[in-house]
Amino acid sequence: MTTRRSKTGFFGLLLSGMLVFVSIAVANDAAERHGYFNVRSASTSLVNGVQELDARLQLILSEEALGALVSGVPLTIELDVEVIRVRRFMTDAVVAELNLQYELEYRPLSQRYIVRNLNSGDQDSFATLFSALNNLGRVQGLPIIDDSLLSPDSTYRIRLRALLSTRQYSAPLRLLFFWRDEWQLKSDWYEWRLER
Repeated sequence: MTTRRSKTGFFGLLLSGMLVFVSIAVANDAAERHGYFNVRSASTSLVNGVQELDARLQLILSEEALGALVSGVPLTIELDVEVIRVRRFMTDAVVAELNLQYELEYRPLSQRYIVRNLNSGDQDSFATLFSALNNLGRVQGLPIIDDSLLSPDSTYRIRLRALLSTRQYSAPLRLLFFWRDEWQLKSDWYEWRLER
């Protein structure tokens, strides 16, 4: 009698554990299908008189955005950077803004993913979407602001975010995308104090 109860208890625990595992897997899969952008880390360093940005981003496209990309619709991913002067008795002031735009395109004939920097015109080609997004998510040595433009007596903070832009599409499409969560891919602002 005791053995039967312990077996039932064991199988009940095993079943509960499996249900929890399946629930977590389904939740993770749903999150990936909806997509998300996240700034994992960011910092600046002074190099030859210029503040340069290093950052790591996680960029996962929603199923709908991915479908559009594979169907030949280029996607624009933006990085917004703000340099903010901290003020004591007034509202903090944005002293510099930087908007970087990258176009992600899929070419079915060559089966390649093209990442084009719309600010500089540079472009790279990748065999997989993972490698293209991984490259986009690695920011290294990006010049932000000349240090001489910053007051030595002031404190500054910097913030960064990534987003999927829909500005390049026609007005009716933009309106449609506005109401669809799958196109509202935007990270939270990631903020840190500028060390000088």
